[in-house]
Amino acid sequence: MTKSLAQQRFGRAAADYATSEVHAKGASLQRLVELTQPKPHWRVFDVATGAGHTALAFAPHVAKVTATDMTEEMLGETRKLAKARGLTNVKALTAKAEDLPFPDANFDLVVCRLAAHHFRKIGGFVSEAFRVLMPGGMIGIVDNVAPDAAIVPGGTADELRHCASLFNAFKKLSDPSHVRCLGLIEWQTLLADAGFTVTHAECLDKEIEFGTWVQRMRSSEATTARLTEMLRDEPLRSFLKPRETASGPDFTLTEGIILGRKPR
Repeated sequence: MTKSLAQQRFGRAAADYATSEVHAKGASLQRLVELTQPKPHWRVFDVATGAGHTALAFAPHVAKVTATDMTEEMLGETRKLAKARGLTNVKALTAKAEDLPFPDANFDLVVCRLAAHHFRKIGGFVSEAFRVLMPGGMIGIVDNVAPDAAIVPGGTADELRHCASLFNAFKKLSDPSHVRCLGLIEWQTLLADAGFTVTHAECLDKEIEFGTWVQRMRSSEATTARLTEMLRDEPLRSFLKPRETASGPDFTLTEGIILGRKPR
């Protein structure tokens, strides 16, 4: 079977993501655990786990965590980290986010952190999450979000669409497997349309070190130069707030945290 672009890229970078501070210790990870209030009897499902940081954060609080990803190299990092931490209740399996190989009403909580912008069928993922959750179960999404009226108040609809388009072009230039970051309002609408009751939505800033970021993304010199230009030009300059450093313009991403509950 031919590997997808995402599988190729993240297979090569799996070890980098295992040690990435942004993914392993970002504020949104702790906040997601706090907001969902995991219970000892819960079965948690982490979709597109990457190197497993979200799955491993929940494991000490619950009965079982099932972590899936399309990339076997990422799952290998998940298994190694779980073993190193003595976590025996984490199971790592290969699966696509839009086609989950589990029965209906099987989990208490579905989480997905910093991965959904790679999904080509985002609606399919949300529908599958709804299906595998038990009645009363919860979904917790964390992802980089594009500018919209909830994040950038005062902008016109045309200005926000233009900025969101440039932001996604910026993200795709750094990572060709990127599909699209949604806005916070679009996330809430998507969950509601799938049947969830949206119970919480907030944003957190995430500081990105430019030099480390382009290295992890395997960006060429030409790509790095173009990313630098885009950061310094409006409207991305106002949205991403670049700060000049020796390695390039560090900047700020906005992460959305959205929670929904499946009706009983």
